[in-house]
Amino acid sequence: MTSLLQSENLSFSYGDRPILRGVALRLAPGEVVALLGPNGSGKSTLLRCLLGHLPASGTIIWEQRSLADWRRRDLARRVAYLAQSPAWEPEQRVSDVLRMGRSPYLQAFGIESPRDVEVVGQVARALGLADFFDRRMHALSGGQRQLVFLGRCLVQEPRALLLDEPNTFLDLRHQVDLGHRLKDLAKRQGIAVLMASHDLNLAGMFADRLLLLEVGTIAADGPPEEVLRPELLSRVYGLPMERIERTDGKVYVFPTVNGDAAS
Repeated sequence: MTSLLQSENLSFSYGDRPILRGVALRLAPGEVVALLGPNGSGKSTLLRCLLGHLPASGTIIWEQRSLADWRRRDLARRVAYLAQSPAWEPEQRVSDVLRMGRSPYLQAFGIESPRDVEVVGQVARALGLADFFDRRMHALSGGQRQLVFLGRCLVQEPRALLLDEPNTFLDLRHQVDLGHRLKDLAKRQGIAVLMASHDLNLAGMFADRLLLLEVGTIAADGPPEEVLRPELLSRVYGLPMERIERTDGKVYVFPTVNGDAAS
């Protein structure tokens, strides 16, 4: 399958402090890839470099074209990005935030087309936001706001989603629901998903591949059962880990304390 995204030898430093070193990755249409690693391993930086928000060295190719050859507006029609802490205005309405996702498509003077209105409505209904359409952002819970931000990404009709810890502010039920939604979007619409995550087990449940970062380098890249290995995770995260394997092939990992699985 042709890759939607490829990077080779991607490196980035803040001053003389290296953050990413020689990162190579690929992302195919319809694939969900979870980007794992402890704080400071380079997850957020990598996502921003792939979009050109930070000036990385190396090769970054979207749809067989170098990142430098893309106009920002054209790339925004293909790739949507959800930052770890999205900016928002308290008095904005949900409908206003969702419409922002159509910016790459708007006609002169910001005039909406019937297609713009249709897409915003479809996404609002799909995410259960139709009842909040006219509500102010400050009146929403943190989890509801996070769904609005995801909706803004989907309104772009992207071929790829780059998500920086999208489970922020979501309770466990909504984290699982988000995982199912992303998996469904990938399989039904062929959208590629690359998401940074701190939850090893949720990532393992829904991702096709896990990419584990260790101080700016790729420590492992493969299916969950190959990456979620206690000896590897113990080294990267700096604490003992234990693994449970189910009969259906799913694996789960837990930190251990004094030899016992943490409750």
